[in-house]
Amino acid sequence: MLVDYLAIGHVTRDRLPDGGHRLGGTVTYAGLTAYRLGLRVGVVTRCRADEDLSPLQGLERHVVPDEHTTEFENLETPQGRIQYVRHVAGPLNYEHVPEPWRRAAIVHLAPVAQEVDPSMIARFTHGFIGVTPQGWMREWDETGRVRPALWLEAPYVLPRAAAAVLSIEDLGYDESRIPDLARQVPVLVVTRGEAGADLYWQGEVHHADALQVPVVDATGAGDVFAAAFFIRLYETRDPIHALHFATRLASLSVTRSGPESAPTLEEIQQVLTERIP
Repeated sequence: MLVDYLAIGHVTRDRLPDGGHRLGGTVTYAGLTAYRLGLRVGVVTRCRADEDLSPLQGLERHVVPDEHTTEFENLETPQGRIQYVRHVAGPLNYEHVPEPWRRAAIVHLAPVAQEVDPSMIARFTHGFIGVTPQGWMREWDETGRVRPALWLEAPYVLPRAAAAVLSIEDLGYDESRIPDLARQVPVLVVTRGEAGADLYWQGEVHHADALQVPVVDATGAGDVFAAAFFIRLYETRDPIHALHFATRLASLSVTRSGPESAPTLEEIQQVLTERIP
C-alpha cells in the first residue's frame, strides 16, 4: 500500500507518575496528526513485538521486533523537566522501509534516541523531507539522564531536508546555535512552548504566538506542530501560513494528554476557516 506521509522513528513507552505508561514518540503524535489531516500514513518503528500499538489505529505500521521498546521517564522539578531514558530499542535504517513507502510524498525523519540512521536522508531522492532532529540532539549518561548534545550530522542532514523543526529545549536554550542551523536548511522552525514559535526563512525571522489555553499536558505538542507544519508547507509552499496553522493546532493539543492530544477533525476545520496570514 502506498502512503502519503512516512514517519520513521521509535514509538516510545512513556512512564507516568502513577507507575503506568502510555504510548508516545514523535511518530505517534505526528502520525496521528497527519492521519487526522486526511493523509495515508505509514510508520516505520522498532519496539517489542507485544507492545500495544492500538492508539495508532488507522495508521499503516511496519514494526521491526526488538527486545525493548524505547522508554522515557520525565520528572517535573522546580527547575524544569528532567528526562531519563530507561530502555532503547535498536537502530532503524533505510532497508527497514517497505519499498512502496519509499515514494511517499512527505518523509518525516523523527528520531527520539539516536535511532534513525542519518545517512538514509540521501536515499529519499524525491518528495518533501521534513526533519525533527531532537533524537540526534540528545545524549544520556550511565544513569539514563538526558542532556542536550552537539548535532554532528547537521551539516550532512540539513542541506538535504526541505524543512526542520526543533525546540529551544533541544538546543539547551542556547540561542547562539540557531543562526548556523538556519543557514544550512531552507526552512527552520524553533518552537518555544507557550511563547509560540519562530520561523527562520530567507534570512528573516517570523514569529507566531501560541493560543492562550489551559495546559493539561504539553507532551507531543512539538510533534503535532511538526506534522502540521510539514503538511501545510508541502501543500501551500507558504512557510508563514504553515507556521501559524501549525502553531494553532499545537496550542489546542496541550488541552489534552497522550495520543488523544492529536488534533480533532473539528479543530482542524476550525483552524482552516480562521484568518491565517
